[in-house]
Parts: sequence; C-alpha cells; structure tokens
Amino acid sequence: MSQTDNPVGRILIADDNEQNRELLEAYLSDEPHEILMAADGQETVAVAREKQPDLILLDIMMPKMSGYEVCQKLRADETTAKIPVLMVTALKEMGDIEKAVAAGADDFLTKPVHRLELKTRVRSLLRVRHLSNERDRLLAYLAEVDSSASPK
Repeated sequence: MSQTDNPVGRILIADDNEQNRELLEAYLSDEPHEILMAADGQETVAVAREKQPDLILLDIMMPKMSGYEVCQKLRADETTAKIPVLMVTALKEMGDIEKAVAAGADDFLTKPVHRLELKTRVRSLLRVRHLSNERDRLLAYLAEVDSSASPK
C-alpha cells in the first residue's frame, strides 16, 4: 500500500473550544497523524507558518481572527498557500459555505462532525496534498535535469 492510499500527515486543528479540538483529535487517533493544536486565529497562522502542516482543520468562529481571515492570510502567504484547509464549523447557512470557499477553503464540514465523514475528508485532502508535493518534487527534478542537459 502506498502513502497515497492511506496517507498520514501533520494536521493542525484550530478551534477556540478545547473540547472540540480534543474530539477531532480523538476521531483521528487511530491513524498515526502528528496533531498540532491552535486556540485562536493568530496562533493558527503562526503554527501553520512554523510547522508547515499537511492539512488544517479550521473553525470559523475564533477569537483574534476569524477562520475566514485565517484562510485568506494562509492563501496570501507563499509558504502556506498550498496547505489544504478543511473548515469545520457550526455555521450551516449556504452563505457561510460560500464565504469559506471564497476565503480559500478546500472543503467544509458542519458540526456536529461525524467520525467517518471527517476521516474520509481528511484522507482525501491528505492524498491530494501528498500527490501535489510529489508533483512539485518531480517538476523541480525535471527542471534541474533539463538545465544540466542544456548546452552551455
């Protein structure tokens, strides 16, 4: 089984409610993911920049900076722009989903979160992240080979 069949990654769980963070962590505990935590928007941006997670589970309603603002900041920063973001929120209106997508979210999950749905979406987003990273590595390698093979 390849890493993209059952991908494991570094996941940042960002929610101001400690119980919500712990629940999401527990739902993902049967896979050997490395779990990082953040309790507000500013901390989320800082941890994402420093630790470069493979996926961010992001609550919308957080102190210091909303999940929408966090997502926009992450997308505007070259070092975090490609990290997949799964918005996890109690907001259920279509306008909230549209706003999350406009902010740059890759997927959206409403609370209460169902374990199987969370695990399926996490697996899918991690698979995409790993394939994207592999593509970037191959493109860099091909560019290097091409430049070294070019006549000087």
